[in-house]
Amino acid sequence: MKKAILATKVGMTQIFDADGTLVPVTVLQAGPCAVTQIKTVENDGYNAVQVGFIDKKFKIVNKDANGKKEIRNRHGVNKAEKGHLEKAGVSGKRFLREFKFENSADYKLADEIKADIFAQGDKVDATAISKGKGFQGAIKRHGQHRGPMTHGSKFHRHQGSNGACSSPSRVFKGKGMPGHMGAVKVTVQNLEVVRVDAENNLLLIKGSVPGPKKSLVTIKETVKS
Repeated sequence: MKKAILATKVGMTQIFDADGTLVPVTVLQAGPCAVTQIKTVENDGYNAVQVGFIDKKFKIVNKDANGKKEIRNRHGVNKAEKGHLEKAGVSGKRFLREFKFENSADYKLADEIKADIFAQGDKVDATAISKGKGFQGAIKRHGQHRGPMTHGSKFHRHQGSNGACSSPSRVFKGKGMPGHMGAVKVTVQNLEVVRVDAENNLLLIKGSVPGPKKSLVTIKETVKS
């Protein structure tokens, strides 16, 4: 892998290409990401680059005259993360992720990775946590069919039979049943970069990308050609 970046999902819109064809796109705020650590085989057993994304204030702990702790920015970066980031010369970051770049030795601490590492026509994979749907029935969760809604039927949106009778006397693993839907890690492969706005660090990706608005999306060059 040579190219990857962290982004947040802005939303969806549509643009027209050179032929006048309407193209639905997902807009991503990609970077800038700061290099916070360089991992090497000698120190860590593998080569990788750790990057930070989205500024976040440091947590500040003071003591008053009575020795009582007074915490400001309670949800800020803690003391351990603060030391790690200051060592790299980087401000507080909300997200930290690793990328195993083939050219990781070429990066230096505090280097910035911006959206312009990608170009129009590149193929990428997008990874994010999908939208949570809560507890859902088998029809919405697995696309199963419902029963008749009229003529005295008492079977409407139930999942139907769970299995056979005396043999095998159990429900097979993997049976589609009601349960928690969404909020899982999803990767959509082989998406096309339609446009790159290097000035504003925006990527326009053809089609949909998993996750709700403002969610973290990891963009990597595709594993498929």
